[in-house]
Amino acid sequence: MQVQLEKNRFVLHNLDKVFDSLTRGLDLNILSRGYGVEARGIPVSFQAQTPVLGMVLPSNSPGVHTLWLPIVPMQIGLVLKPGPQEPWTPYRVAEAFFQAGIPRQSIAIYPGLGDVGAAVLNGCPRSLIFGGTATVENYKGNPRVQAHGPGFSKIVLADDKVDNWKAYIDMMVDSVLTNSGRGCINCSGIWVSRHAKEIAEALAEKMGPIEPLPPEDPNSKLAAFTVAGMADAVFADIEKDVKQPGTHDMTAKYGTRLVKHERYAYLRPTVVLCDSPEVPIAKKEYMFPFCTVVQCPQEKMIEAMGPTLVCSAVTEDKKFQRELLDNTHIDRLNIGALPTIKLNWLQPHEGNIVDFLFRARAFQFDKDIMKV
Repeated sequence: MQVQLEKNRFVLHNLDKVFDSLTRGLDLNILSRGYGVEARGIPVSFQAQTPVLGMVLPSNSPGVHTLWLPIVPMQIGLVLKPGPQEPWTPYRVAEAFFQAGIPRQSIAIYPGLGDVGAAVLNGCPRSLIFGGTATVENYKGNPRVQAHGPGFSKIVLADDKVDNWKAYIDMMVDSVLTNSGRGCINCSGIWVSRHAKEIAEALAEKMGPIEPLPPEDPNSKLAAFTVAGMADAVFADIEKDVKQPGTHDMTAKYGTRLVKHERYAYLRPTVVLCDSPEVPIAKKEYMFPFCTVVQCPQEKMIEAMGPTLVCSAVTEDKKFQRELLDNTHIDRLNIGALPTIKLNWLQPHEGNIVDFLFRARAFQFDKDIMKV
């Protein structure tokens, strides 16, 4: 939790740098006024595409709210539908804005379930929504909605580095385990051309023994599932998949995966070895410390990996680096032994919010008529 709160604090403290990065140094008065002259002396105009941004928020992590913190300084209102299991962060952040002097009319919060989320999407000219793959597919191509779905974030150990895999085990564990594996930036797949079994065994040895602890325990590494039946459904899905040919449950020997209590349940860390990308579980991710170790020839990796929010590729192979850079299915690319969870918050997370909310248009003016 402390790590997630630090992300929110960092973004609020560095909003000037965030805007400078997102706008590539544009004078922010141009966004407020709608027109101006950029540094090169060229007239420019930007139109806000909406008076408010609708946000259908998730419940997985306080850190996700960093995405809407820059909206208020853009002088665009917010219509927030909090996640039903985690409404607290939106309320707290909104109240902090109000205490800082932002008018209360600028942020509206509508708690509720799916019907409220649908009303927000229907009523706002621009919206962000978070959900599963089906949600992303449903809004694909809709210019009014920016959909954020599963990350399917991955670590790739290329042929030139995979023999030294032991040097990267801690980086892999951090990528899977931090924030209890609940974020879209947590690693859900480790792709290698060889040593897959040894890597999976080492990861299982590190994470398999981890037990659920009370949430107030500073050593707690696992977050509880509080929605009735959700942990059971994920457990059943995994149990079905690990019985498929070419699939090996590497953490089974460390104890029961599902730990149930009266009103909540835990899923303990799970590592699954996949003999190829074709096995069903190789392309899945879940909201707890879960990862697959997928064996795949390097020349087939990029095509087989599919959509990837964060890819940390450990390689000095220039040709492979170029192929990764050219791939359009990777949103954030790390070259080197960088955990998938280590983001530069001065860069766009998943689509530039300024480009989503403002439209650049051609603009010229007669200096005798208009002053800029």
